[in-house]
Amino acid sequence: MIGKLTGTVDEIGDDWVVIDAGGVGYEVHCPARILAGLPARGSMVTLFIETHVREDQIRLFGFASATERHWFRLLQGVQGVGAKVALAVLGTLSAGELGDAVALGDTALIARAPGVGPKVAQRIAGELRDRAPIAGAALSVAAAIAGAPGEAGARGDAISALVNLGYGRSEAVAAVAGAVKLAGQSADAGQLIRLGLRELAR
Repeated sequence: MIGKLTGTVDEIGDDWVVIDAGGVGYEVHCPARILAGLPARGSMVTLFIETHVREDQIRLFGFASATERHWFRLLQGVQGVGAKVALAVLGTLSAGELGDAVALGDTALIARAPGVGPKVAQRIAGELRDRAPIAGAALSVAAAIAGAPGEAGARGDAISALVNLGYGRSEAVAAVAGAVKLAGQSADAGQLIRLGLRELAR
């Protein structure tokens, strides 16, 4: 199995890239966001690879980090999510954004990915909450909203408001996590924004 591939970018297609490694061209299928961020042809690149072996084919899927590859594996464990949908999700959201969306139960954000309807987004958020590679600030949010998936709207609105004010997403997520602990599960977006700003001012 191929776990990581380093070589030069030889050709880029709609959903794939050919990586020349030691004179062998490997066709690697990637999320749209990864393809858009690849360097110019002839440049060196490293991709973390997930290998799928079938009776009639071997397919390589490439990601910018081991965390993205882990998300790809987790997503395919959700009912109704195959490789194509998993790539669409990771092509729409970064690993950090997907982690935040799962932690917050933000199904609307997950459903932005092509081919992901509300029911599938709900399953992704529900099934992956306890298994996802959520770290740092997002983990704090996950703990703060455990058991209250229907109340993620106010938290999502508060995070968006803080980001719009110029704070980094991770800072905003951490601030809202702190605000939830202070204000409780039923706090509205306005309360969370005010308390979040207070957290950020410390």
